[in-house]
Amino acid sequence: MGGVTLARTRSALPAARRVVVKIGSSSLTGTDGHLDLDALRALVEVLAKAHADGTQVVLVTSGAVAAGIGPLGLPARPRDLATMQAAASVGQGLLVARYAEAFAHHGVRVGQVLLTAEDTVRRLRYKNAQRSLSRLLALDVVPVVNENDAVTTDELKFGDNDRLAALVSHLVRADALVLLTDVDGLHDRPPTHPGAQRISHVGDLAEIADVPVTSRGSAVGTGGMVTKLESVRIATCSGIPVVLTAAVNAARALAGDDVGTFFAATGRRASARRLWIAHAARVRGRLHVDDGAARAVLGGRASLLPAGITRVEGDFDAGDPVELVGPDGVVVARGLVAFDSHELPALLGRHTSDLRASLGEGYDREVVHRDDLVLNGV
Repeated sequence: MGGVTLARTRSALPAARRVVVKIGSSSLTGTDGHLDLDALRALVEVLAKAHADGTQVVLVTSGAVAAGIGPLGLPARPRDLATMQAAASVGQGLLVARYAEAFAHHGVRVGQVLLTAEDTVRRLRYKNAQRSLSRLLALDVVPVVNENDAVTTDELKFGDNDRLAALVSHLVRADALVLLTDVDGLHDRPPTHPGAQRISHVGDLAEIADVPVTSRGSAVGTGGMVTKLESVRIATCSGIPVVLTAAVNAARALAGDDVGTFFAATGRRASARRLWIAHAARVRGRLHVDDGAARAVLGGRASLLPAGITRVEGDFDAGDPVELVGPDGVVVARGLVAFDSHELPALLGRHTSDLRASLGEGYDREVVHRDDLVLNGV
């Protein structure tokens, strides 16, 4: 697997053994909504060279929905789920075919990996994803990863490929994450404003707390700077440095040149499983807990028992991610719940011995086991 040394400066990037590179839709498509093959080939040339120099590359690519816009004759990116799925189905095949063709020109093989958030919160599924990616890299193949928009639903989406890229970086234990977009890094104000200055280095995200950013993406993309900074937070807080820059600067970014914005790694690597629970999927519900349960979870790394739950929100199944909310309304943790939502009301506030006596075995267990629980901010 990749190295685990924290990187605080750009100088470490050329020595990275494994890099995840994410490119957005706006960098791959023209104004007509079709794939920009020149832009795609230019990116592939950079990645193929890195591959030839001994760096293992994982490409997380947007563009499936955008690639389907032109062939389907759509005037713009679809807003309804069914049409979006249709566009992704048409565009995904076109997109990966163009990548395979472009990489083959450099003697490099690619393998397509389509993921949904469900693949990352269920233990067997994320283990399968991890095994598949690791084997592709071992076989000297460049994995081309995208969210499986053709089958995903709003409830099971990552939301954007920026967050997917950060999670994939953890999954493959990458040494760095490079986010390629249509702007050259983070600026101290919107880059279209007069006098806007590029921020070259961020040692800690607290340094940019007052920098104004937008959540609005391009006409063919879904993520603005807000989603990119969320991706940065996920990666850097667990030991992976990030470079955010324009797609035309891809080669210089990998070479460690002063382009875009470099975000230093600020924390230690967490286990992949804990990161999946913390970040991979939208929560399906909330468990409101009393003060004692909140303190036990936060201070003692204890499991959540039925006795500590005061209220249940949402419609969820056993194994879904839920938030644990303290009496002050603040989210204290996220975890995988062991019961369906309709089972829980009868258990609230009751001790396990009482539940065992009245309902039998199986209802006297933890609602969220400590091994399936991640504190807020991890």
